[in-house]
Amino acid sequence: MADTDAGSDTADSEAAGGEAGDPVEAGDEPEHESPSAPAGGIVIPVEPTPTLRATIAHAVEAAIDEGFSTIHLVEIASWRNGDPGADDRAAAAERVLERAEAWATSDLDDVDGERPLVTVVTELIGADEYLFGPDDYVRVLAAYAEANDADRVLLDPEYTPVSNTTLLQPLEFALSNSSLTVETAPVTRPTRGERLRTEATGKRFAAMFGFSLAFYLILGDPLYWFDWVTGIATAAIVSVTLSRVSIDVEPGIPRTPMRLLRGVIYVPVLLFEIVKANIEVARVILDPRLPIEPTMNRMRVIVGSGLPLMTLANSITLTPGTLTVRARDSDLYVHSLIPSARDGLFDGSLERWTRFVYYGRASARLPTPRERDDCAILQGPDATEEMPIVAADGGADPDTGNGSPAEPDDEDREETEVTDE
Repeated sequence: MADTDAGSDTADSEAAGGEAGDPVEAGDEPEHESPSAPAGGIVIPVEPTPTLRATIAHAVEAAIDEGFSTIHLVEIASWRNGDPGADDRAAAAERVLERAEAWATSDLDDVDGERPLVTVVTELIGADEYLFGPDDYVRVLAAYAEANDADRVLLDPEYTPVSNTTLLQPLEFALSNSSLTVETAPVTRPTRGERLRTEATGKRFAAMFGFSLAFYLILGDPLYWFDWVTGIATAAIVSVTLSRVSIDVEPGIPRTPMRLLRGVIYVPVLLFEIVKANIEVARVILDPRLPIEPTMNRMRVIVGSGLPLMTLANSITLTPGTLTVRARDSDLYVHSLIPSARDGLFDGSLERWTRFVYYGRASARLPTPRERDDCAILQGPDATEEMPIVAADGGADPDTGNGSPAEPDDEDREETEVTDE
C-alpha cells in the first residue's frame, strides 16, 4: 500500500528556512507549527460505517494536537487468503482504505498554515490466517501496532471487524486486556430510528426475513391467514434483532443461491452419515462386551468462522457417537464414544462437505485433518496430546509462569482425579 507523505518538498523547505536562501530568523515561527519531534503512531481500524468519516476527522485532529507522527488506517481481514471470493473481498477492503486515506489526506491539507508533519499509512492485515473472535482480532491489531511503533488505538464507535456484524463480545473489552491505549472517537452516532431504517432495508434483513418466514410457514399452515400474520410479525422481530448477528457477509448473487443449492445437496449426505453412525453405535451397545472407548479429541478445522464453523460443529453433534464440546478459535474439541466415530472425525468427511457448501467444489479437495496432522487424542492410552490445562479464554500457558492457576490443595486434587476418571 502506498504511503501519503506528510508534506511536499516545498513545505519542507519553507519549514526549514522560509524562502530559498533566506536564513531562519529567531522567533520566526509558522502559523501552524507541528511538534518538533512527533513520535509514535495512532491506529484506526477501518470498516465502511456511517461514522467512519467523522472518526477519520477526529483522528487527524488528535494526531496534530498530540504529536503523532503517523496515522495508520488498517482493515482487519475477516477472511483468509486463498478462500473462494477472497480476492474480491480484499479488493473491496482496498477501496475502503483508499477512501479513508483520501479523507485523512484532505483533512491534513486543509489545516491552516503549514501542513502538519503527519504520515498516513494504509494496510490490510490478518488475511494470512482465520480470525475467530475479538481476541484474535486484538492479537493481530496489537502485533501490527508493536511492529509500527504505535501505542494508541482509536475506535470508530460503529466499528466491528466482521463486515459490520455485531460481535457477541465487544472489541473494546478484548482491547482493554492489551497494552494499547484505547479511545473511542467522540462522534455522533446514528439514532435508533436511522439504525432501524438502515437494517430494515438491507440485504441481510431481507435474507433473514425470508428464511424466518419460510421456516415459520413450514411449521404452520401456509394456507391459514392467521399463520401469515403471526409469521410476518415473528420474522420481522427475528430479522431486526438477529440479522447482523447470524449473517456475517452481505448476501450476493450468485454466491448465496449457490450456497443454498449446495446446502440442499448436503442434507441427504448428513442424513446418511447420521444413519450410518446410528448403526455403528447400536452395534456397540448390543455387543455384550460393550467395546466403547470414550475419548476427548481436538481437531483443527479449515472452514472459516461464523456460520460455516457453526454448521460443522452442529453436524458433528447430530451424528451419534460424537459431541462437539467446545469451539475455540479454529479448534473443535469433540467427545467420541467409539474408535470408528473418532476415525471418521479425523478423516474429515463432514469438514469437506461443509467447505463444499460454503466455498464450492475446489475447497472440498483440501487435505483432511489427519493428512494435515491437525488432530489429536487427548485421553486414554492412545493419547497424542495432553488435555488443555487452561480452561478459560485468555488464560496464560502455565509453563510460562504467567497467569498459571494456583496449585490445587489435596481436596481439589482428589476431586479432579475423580472427575478425570
